[in-house]
Amino acid sequence: MLSRTILSVSALALAGALFAAPAAAQSAAHHDHAAHAGHDAKPQVPAQRWATDAPLQAGMRNLREATETLNHYEMGHLDDVQRDNAVEKIDAAIKDMVANCKLKPEADAALHGLLAKFIAGAGAARAGKFSKAELVPMQEALALYPQMFDDHDWGKPAH
Repeated sequence: MLSRTILSVSALALAGALFAAPAAAQSAAHHDHAAHAGHDAKPQVPAQRWATDAPLQAGMRNLREATETLNHYEMGHLDDVQRDNAVEKIDAAIKDMVANCKLKPEADAALHGLLAKFIAGAGAARAGKFSKAELVPMQEALALYPQMFDDHDWGKPAH
């Protein structure tokens, strides 16, 4: 279990480092905006939704499933093993999206703002301190996703 925890923490640290790299590389004109990405500010919905790719779509579906599981956990319906499985699903989804998504820089930055909510929720759950305070931002990120990204299959039932 300790090795899984170390791997999960390492995956989140890697994801954090990968998220920081694009922000650090942005021009000075975008520096202020990038410096605040992932904070409590609500991501801006673009005038036209950004295109998605298969890794983004699959990753967001996995995040939605894991968030639903954590919702049941927060209500006391699931045990710690099921919580940990949801956290592992979040870690894997984020790792896969970071490794495989090919988005335009603006869309990538917006995605990072959404993913920060899942990283925070997973961290709290991993620490045994998951509550509505972490769940609600995750649910809000899921609600924002189809407003920000053009994912035609988002509302359709899973196969």
